[in-house]
Amino acid sequence: MNKQWILARVPPEGMPQAEDFELIDSPLPSVAPNQMLTRTIYLSLDPYQWGRRRRGEELPRDICHGRTVSQVMQSRLAGYAEGDYIFNTNGWQEYGLTGAGISNFGYMHPRKLDPDCYPISTALGVMGMLGLTAYAGLLIQCNPQPGETVVVAAASGGVGQIVCQLAKLAGCRVVGIVGNQSKMGFVLNDIGIDACVSHLSDNFQEELKAQCPDGCDVYFENVGGKVFEAILPLLNHASRISLCGLVSQYGNSHDRDPRSVWKEIGSETFAKKGIIQKDLFVGDFVEKYQDEFFTLMGNYVRSGEVFYKEDKWEGLEKAPEAFISMLVGRNFGKTMVSVSQDTSM
Repeated sequence: MNKQWILARVPPEGMPQAEDFELIDSPLPSVAPNQMLTRTIYLSLDPYQWGRRRRGEELPRDICHGRTVSQVMQSRLAGYAEGDYIFNTNGWQEYGLTGAGISNFGYMHPRKLDPDCYPISTALGVMGMLGLTAYAGLLIQCNPQPGETVVVAAASGGVGQIVCQLAKLAGCRVVGIVGNQSKMGFVLNDIGIDACVSHLSDNFQEELKAQCPDGCDVYFENVGGKVFEAILPLLNHASRISLCGLVSQYGNSHDRDPRSVWKEIGSETFAKKGIIQKDLFVGDFVEKYQDEFFTLMGNYVRSGEVFYKEDKWEGLEKAPEAFISMLVGRNFGKTMVSVSQDTSM
């Protein structure tokens, strides 16, 4: 049998609740020509998944979407053999089909993984879409220059920690925004950024200003809300913003798109200071930049110039709890679920 988490209901207002998900058992699917059956090893949990559910891209009884690292159990798809490790989109389930006629196949083609190059779990983080997100948003959209100040919201998160390190490698002064003290210690001591403030501090806005004496030239947005409001007066003329995520606003009760609300709040400042703001959708960068990214980031990871922290939860049954924890900021690094044994190690 195949354990699967499905969407139990149309999501109500606010952040997800345990009642939004239902764990079911289904028979293993049959493998048709040009398909393969894969066993999920790691399931990626990301804030965008809640946006999909809130927008109705997933309907009740649908298997919850999620990118995965899997192993091929049976293949009728040319180029893939039993035992291969791949990056694919099985979703929140133990086993899934990849190939012809499977909707997830069209969204992201499976990619073979080589465990001898780097751990296969990194395909969900630093060597996957999260790494490409950081690379595209910071280096391509914002083009940071040596000596500039880069401020990164959710600096210890899956994307943020990579952005911080790429900004340091570009010769910038990097200021991180996090929640608790342990996350602050991580980005200051393990990643080695220049300064960090907590958005939970009673004096958050004043502390952020003190750490940006020359203002902010590049802002990587992952949070929104009061964090964005605090950075607005610090933005320099012709500064650049990559709008990656707005995790603080995903549970908003109104029906308006959080990005539209965010842009309205910043519109006057953007116009007055000639600020360049770009929306970040990683799918726009896959075809043109994926190979370039894999080469650069692979070298950084192997050399140790980029360090990466993962927040792993054990067991598929933990997926909703881990997902909710991540959305409210209790994660520490890239959130993923270990669904089955990783035999690559």
